Amino acid sequence: MATDSSEYEKAMPIVAAHLAKMERAVDRTRASHAGRPFKVVHQALAEALQDEGAQRVVPQVVEELARQISDAATGP
Repeated sequence: MATDSSEYEKAMPIVAAHLAKMERAVDRTRASHAGRPFKVVHQALAEALQDEGAQRVVPQVVEELARQISDAATGP
């Protein structure tokens, strides 16, 4: 199945903007919640994604990101 390259070019700015919103939410949550319990991190990440307007993320992705932030060491 061939895909029209113009469709790709139209979609990429939208995808890039969504990924940037996700990245800001993850960075913010990591900075404030690294090493905290999973449930706390998951809630904070969900709120950060909503604040950024990026709440449409696959639930398993949110869970994995929250797990990684929760498991992160909070060293220097």
